[in-house]
Amino acid sequence: MTILVAGSDRVDAGKTTFTVGLLSHLDAVGFKPRAGNDFWFDHDDAMAAISDGRLYGKDSARLANASAGNHSPEDVNPVHRLWWPAPGKGKGLLGQTHREFLVDRVGEGFVVNGTTDLPGTVRESLPLSDAVTIESVPELNDQTERRYLPHFRALAERIGKEDCAVVESYSDIAQPIQGIDFETVAVVEPRRLRVYDGRRYAKACEVADSSARDGSLEKRVENVVNLLEPKETRTLEPLTEAERSDPEETAAVYESAYEALR
Repeated sequence: MTILVAGSDRVDAGKTTFTVGLLSHLDAVGFKPRAGNDFWFDHDDAMAAISDGRLYGKDSARLANASAGNHSPEDVNPVHRLWWPAPGKGKGLLGQTHREFLVDRVGEGFVVNGTTDLPGTVRESLPLSDAVTIESVPELNDQTERRYLPHFRALAERIGKEDCAVVESYSDIAQPIQGIDFETVAVVEPRRLRVYDGRRYAKACEVADSSARDGSLEKRVENVVNLLEPKETRTLEPLTEAERSDPEETAAVYESAYEALR
């Protein structure tokens, strides 16, 4: 069984909490093909990894810890992007207003934004001596073909070999990775779960409107699900901090919602 968890809110949809509980419920392995955090707004989380010469986020760490078997955050998340605010600069390299990317970890290597100065702690703590520096969207697109896509293809193969896998998307993007036939898709947001047949969801992704983001065309969740009727809809109850922190406790509260995915 392979399940996709996507969110219809760009911020705080509850995808990761829902996913770690589902991993506990199914005894499955979780994956997050793409992830990112902000050196300013997520500073403590970013520094927890950077100070150790690594780059990953707390969501990937939660998935790795909740998954069956032994996994590192980098095992379940091949590409991680570090951002920070860019006040007064307008749109940066990737067209994000007042926000610019600093470094991508791609597998075990790094891609650096050469149009900005890296924070000292990032420059000094991460192993960037062999990093690729890019200064334009065409250069990033070239590196996407050379470096990023092979890691996504390899991850898709790994996911396909798992008896039970759960893939978490990022932001409100409908498909975080290509080459996987999801049996079921769970779209989560505060208070609501919508469940879709994987094949029908994939067909809707093919015809849904696209928007230009991060140098490529991606489909937003709401543009996709507006073309579909959900198989099931469930109400998601609010969780206490203790329930959010413990995958088994999350699984217990959301048990009926998880059963709707089978």
